[in-house]
This record gives sequence, C-alpha cells and structure tokens, in this order.
Amino acid sequence: MKLRNVVIVSAAAGLALATGGWFLQREAEPTGSVYQQARLFEDVLAHVADFYVDSIDERRLYQMAIDGMLDQLHDPYSVFLKRDDFRALNEQTTGNYGGLGIQIEVRDGWITVVAPLPDTPAERAGIQSGDQIIALDARSTEGWKQDQAVKELRGPAGSPVELRVRRVGIEQPLTFKLTRATIHVRSVQVSMMLDDKVGYVLLSTVSESSAPELTQAITDLTKQGMKSLILDLRSNPGGVLDQGVGVSELFLDPGQEVVETRGRAPNISRTYRDAKPQPWPGLPIVVLVNGFSASAAEIIAGALQDHDRAVVVGTPTFGKGLVQSLWQLTPETALKITTARWYTPSGRTIQRKSKNEEDQLAQAEAAELGRDTTKTDSAQIFHTDRGRVLLGGGGIRPDLFVAPDTFDTAERAFIRALGNKITTYQDVRTGYALEVKTSGRVKSPTFVVTPDMADEVIKRVRARGVAVPDSVLTGAREVISQDLGYEIARYVFGRPAEVRRQRDEDRQVRAALALARRAKTPQDLLALAMAQPAGTNRN
Repeated sequence: MKLRNVVIVSAAAGLALATGGWFLQREAEPTGSVYQQARLFEDVLAHVADFYVDSIDERRLYQMAIDGMLDQLHDPYSVFLKRDDFRALNEQTTGNYGGLGIQIEVRDGWITVVAPLPDTPAERAGIQSGDQIIALDARSTEGWKQDQAVKELRGPAGSPVELRVRRVGIEQPLTFKLTRATIHVRSVQVSMMLDDKVGYVLLSTVSESSAPELTQAITDLTKQGMKSLILDLRSNPGGVLDQGVGVSELFLDPGQEVVETRGRAPNISRTYRDAKPQPWPGLPIVVLVNGFSASAAEIIAGALQDHDRAVVVGTPTFGKGLVQSLWQLTPETALKITTARWYTPSGRTIQRKSKNEEDQLAQAEAAELGRDTTKTDSAQIFHTDRGRVLLGGGGIRPDLFVAPDTFDTAERAFIRALGNKITTYQDVRTGYALEVKTSGRVKSPTFVVTPDMADEVIKRVRARGVAVPDSVLTGAREVISQDLGYEIARYVFGRPAEVRRQRDEDRQVRAALALARRAKTPQDLLALAMAQPAGTNRN
C-alpha cells in the first residue's frame, strides 16, 4: 500500500529559476522567500556535488532531494513513482499487464505453475497446473525468487518467449514458444454458489473493471438460483475511487450518498451519489471484511453499512481513508500525493489515527484478533439510515464481529518445530499433490484426505531432514490433512475447487452463510444480525 505522489513545486520550479533572470531579482526578494530557499537548495546541491567525499551523479542528487522532501510529509501514500513502481500501479489499477497469463509459485527451487489464466497465451499453448518452468529463453530458472520469476515472465505484449517445462509423468522436458499478450487480471477472482440459494463472490481488488465484472458475476449467480449474496472483501487492498463508487452503486438507490471527499485543492471536495437504480433491490447481502480490507474496499463496506443495505461481518478494517491523486510527470514516472480525506454517508472518517504505517498495521492486526485498540470517536454520534449507532475512530467496524480461524496450541507447536524448514514442508506437499494429480486416484473435489496420505507427507518431510517430534505431529495431523486437501484440490481440480474447500472450513464464511440462508429480504438479514446473542461482538 505504499506509493507516492506529489508536489515538487518548491524544488523543481525553484531550480528551474536558478538560471537566467533569477539573479536580477534575488536582492529584491525578502529574506526567507521561496526564491531564496530555492537558491539555498541549489547552493547545497552544488557543494555536495563538487566536494562530497564520494562522487554522486547530480541526477541522483535531485532524485534524493525529491524522495527526502516526500519523506518529510510523513505520509506513506505520497510518493514519487519511478518506472517499476509506476508500472506496478498501472497494473494494479487497470488489471492489465504484458505477459503469458500464468499464476506461479516457487517450489523446490523451481517456478511451478499454479494455474494458467483463461484465454491467455499460456492456456492456449497447453501449459498446465503443476508444470515446472526450468528454462526461459535458454536460461535456467533454478533458484529464481518469486519477484524475479514474475519480472522475467512479463514483458511487452507481442514479444516472444520460449519456455522449457518439466511435467510430472513425462520423461523429457517440453518446449513451448509463446508470444506475450496483454493480460487482464480479474478483480472478481471467484464466483460460485455455496449452496442452492446463497452465492459467493470474492472481490480481490478494486480496479477499473470491478463494477462490470461484479455485475456479470451476480447476474450469472442469479440465473443459478441465488437468493442471497456473500460479498467477500477480506484482504482487498482497495484501488480506484471511482470503481469503489461504481461497485457501491450496484446496491444503492439513486440519490443516495456513497462517499464524500474533503480536501483544500480546487475541485477535490466532492460528494459522490448513486446515479442509477440498483439491479437487485431485494437481494440480501452479507459483506465480509477483515483488518486488511482497505481504501476503496472500505468505501464499499461503509456505504452499504450506513444505508443498512448489507450486514458487515468479520473484523475491523484497516482504516485507510485518504484519497491520492496522480500526476504523470514523464512517460515512465509519476507523482502520487494525498489530496483529500473521505467520509462515509453517515459522516465517519475511516482514516485510523496512528503514529506511522507500522503502528496502523499493528492496530489492524490486533483488531483482527479481537483486541481492538482503536479509540472510538465520541465527539460525534453516527447513525445508519435506520438509526443504528455506528462507532467512528478508524476503519469500518463490522455489524457482527467474527474472529478468523487461528492456529491452536498444537498447530503453533508444529509451525515452531518446522522453523526455517517450513518451505520444505510446502515443497513436499506440492510434490505429493502433483503425484496425486498424475495418478488420477482422486476423482471428486470433495475427496477425503486419508490418514495414509497425511502419513506419506510426514514421512517425506522427515526424509528431507526436518525433525519434528511425534508428540508435535500428533497434534498437527488435522492441519496437515487440511493443508494437503487444499493443495490437491488446487492442482487436480483448479483454483475454484481449492477456494470452495477453504470456504467450507472458514469460520467467517460459515457465520455469513448462517445469516444469508435464513434471510428472504435485506430487512430480514439486518434483523437476524441484530438478534445475535448478547455475547456476540457488534459495532
């Protein structure tokens, strides 16, 4: 969530004036004026460039000055974006990048394909889940880290690339010649029916295509008989403000406020209102959030909560209530700075008060475990449209607090025993899952992980030199079987099967499902949530 943006006015404009007619005016300017400060800066830079013990290129000095100025704002979201950062931001906001369309992990030192994305060069060429990419353009990929692998696989659309792939069950490596294309990463990662009446949509980010993708997903689920919806915004880092508004509009009525932004620059302060009728006015909606739901995801959750349109379930959100504006300064760089704060329709500011970003993250993590240290905003009383009281002070507090699944004592002991060998455990698990895929012995996504399967993983982990006491393994068998079930589902049946298996065992999803199954209208859903036992934490 770090990025940058901003105002180089005093530095850049001042430096541009350091030649020509500037000298004619400097004596006439009052002491301490912006012009004298610019001249002072130029003098310091010249002395450092000429006399500092180590030689530093003047272009780098200017870059250091820009970075230093932005650092002094003490705002992690105001940044100067260099080429790679700017490209990453564009990919995040548009969902587009140049590449092959492969989800990957590094396992046992090799790039392992989790899944090819639909309708991409990788899928069309026949790349399969579990393939190991052992060479790229005749260069061995052994030992590549995740970041390097991603960077090397991506490139301009239209550029050629050759992959050598090792596939379980085939003796000789396979060679694939592909041409990179523009790949669109969907913000709707998963959409499925959890039972015969409750649909589930995972919105992983808020990008330029979120609203139309979500519209299509809900339309498809409605055709499958969906009567209630669970919209999962957990760990959604946000994204584009306009699409946060666009997604909210799908569930609100014309004229209803979505969000208000307040800043000091011209045209920054604005109230965003719904402009069109909602397609599914009677659809009960449960929104799932957690401590890593942020920014535009909080706009969506806040708007639907304030208008009593959805019941929010989970843990308090991150609390990033700041708006950034972007100025592209060169073809490869841009300035991103905070220009406004945003407020929910009830008037709450969602920005969490903190000393720095680390403190804000610590607060969000504590709230995730039920230890919410956020000081509530008692200066104002906030109400939903139906008069329910809402607490301010930072983040969106759920209507129904449900802690996530956490490791029990035995599982934590297993993690500690693995120590720095946890990647070995993951490598063994993936290798075994790929063997299961090749053998064809698992026929259904609802397969049961047998004790023999868990025993085999434990045996292989020990054979790789990982010493875990029997007493620890006894308590960890459940989590080992669970992990193995997810891994086999992923490589044999695909990512949706893995997600379905995870959601079946997800405490927060189960709580949302219990509400959604019983609700016939949005009003029913709200009443059910408010009727939870007194011991249940609520906003």
